[in-house]
Amino acid sequence: MDEQRSKAVTEAFVRLHKESLIYRDYRLVNWDCTLRTAISDIEVDHIDLKEDTMLKVPGYANPVQFGVLISFAYPLEEGLGEIVVATTRIETMLGDTAIAVHPEDERYKHLHGRYAVHPFNGRKLKIICDAELVDPTFGTGAVKITPAHDPNDFEVGKRHNLEFINIFTDDGKINSNGGAQFDGMPRFTARVAVIEALKEKGLYKDTKKNEMSLGVCSRTNDVVEPMIKPQWFVNCSTMAKAGLDAVRSKKIEIIPQQYEQDWYRWLENIRDWCVSRQLWWGHRIPAWYVTLEDDLDKNLGSNNDRWIVARNESDAKLEAQKKYVGMKLRLDQDPDVLDTWFSSGLFPLTVLGWPSDTTDLRAFYPTSVLETGLDILFFWVARMVMMGMQLGGDVPFQKVYLHPMIRDAHGRKMSKSLGNVVDPLEVINGMSLDGLLKRLEEGNLDPNELNIARDGKTKDFPDGIAECGTDALRFALISYTSQV
Repeated sequence: MDEQRSKAVTEAFVRLHKESLIYRDYRLVNWDCTLRTAISDIEVDHIDLKEDTMLKVPGYANPVQFGVLISFAYPLEEGLGEIVVATTRIETMLGDTAIAVHPEDERYKHLHGRYAVHPFNGRKLKIICDAELVDPTFGTGAVKITPAHDPNDFEVGKRHNLEFINIFTDDGKINSNGGAQFDGMPRFTARVAVIEALKEKGLYKDTKKNEMSLGVCSRTNDVVEPMIKPQWFVNCSTMAKAGLDAVRSKKIEIIPQQYEQDWYRWLENIRDWCVSRQLWWGHRIPAWYVTLEDDLDKNLGSNNDRWIVARNESDAKLEAQKKYVGMKLRLDQDPDVLDTWFSSGLFPLTVLGWPSDTTDLRAFYPTSVLETGLDILFFWVARMVMMGMQLGGDVPFQKVYLHPMIRDAHGRKMSKSLGNVVDPLEVINGMSLDGLLKRLEEGNLDPNELNIARDGKTKDFPDGIAECGTDALRFALISYTSQV
């Protein structure tokens, strides 16, 4: 990668860390089991399901059932009967560590502080009271708690000091914590197996259709799995406020103006940005882990307080020697890389020579106009504004002009990764189906994506594209320019 731009990325990370805007923490992240990496909130697409729905999931030969609520019972200790809970993700019950009820729910007051017993591993699940999470009027009024795999349960786990048990491997299989009966099963295969095992024990109750929002990765279409991982985060609160104020004060003008509301909605509800990625390409995170000679646990990253953020290994070594005077130590750089939008967010600064105080930077920053697609208003534009104001001291541009998106017949953005791009010349001159498929094969799609793209092209253009000449383009442009 370009040396100057790489230097700028490292400098930005170090400065933001020194300003306490970058930190490392164990948190629940959006995990993509296909990419085997964390992804940010805005890389997650949400599919609204109204009823029982079978969906194709990467890596599974058969469609997977979603949009249902599955009820089952946990037996109570001391022969007190059972307590019924419900979930849309039955496989996560393998990581349950508690059951929550409302403190004022009369049905369960006799169970406060008592325990249910996990049917597959014998783990004792404490009956806890949580008025913040539990709605006594919804379902049975009892909620299973899986702190390691659900955002709401994660907060309950922290409030009640529960055990956090991760039951998934990075590629989405059940690990040894899920029990020998399910160990090694892909998560959605385990979904079916858990239901069958509950039926055998007489604990399964029923399955009902349930409206839900399903999170999928915008790149792989894999179902996102909430997982606890140590990651690097950017605290966006103060930077987002600055970005909001810049648009409200008209220091930055968004054109068309209607997209200002999207800007406000995103930045007013922003969460801290997970910027570390478990990929082999990208800008490597400039952080080194200190392992001391007498450490019992020598695993990389096992102690969050041992990280040294620095511009290079020499600086990291000097800082580590000051912090651990006279101790024998080893430094290992974090193997993770940065989210691509972190480096992209520095674009207005780095093209003008930042972090050096160049003539170009003084003359042309802030710039005048940014022209880009409306689909990356938050992915890219908001990040450039936040980082530009924080590191450059001013807005990176004064106007943001958003162009519309070219979409296919199904309303999807035309994208190389989807294989649904139609070249205007193919419309003008015509193209046979074999020619369209050959174009796909000349691209860089992986085999699975290529098969999907081939099927799509064959369905959309079974006879290829007829020669339309240039009139089709003229009529399209006339239609577009005549719109009010």
